[in-house]
Amino acid sequence: MTDSSHTPRNRRSSSPFKKAVEPVIETFEKDDRVTHDLYGLGRVVNVEAHAVSVDFGERTLRITSPYAKLHHL
Repeated sequence: MTDSSHTPRNRRSSSPFKKAVEPVIETFEKDDRVTHDLYGLGRVVNVEAHAVSVDFGERTLRITSPYAKLHHL
């Protein structure tokens, strides 16, 4: 009496007790060249604990952590 659709308890892929993988948050320094998915190329002009200010030429924006759309060049 075996059921092929039955998956043993220890082989299930998701577990409510499994540790969540924490994303790696990039670090930026003043004068780093960066690109943003919406604003394009820029340069970091100020670094705070949980935010960076980036000069995109036409405007300077403060972008908060985790910097999802901001990437190093």
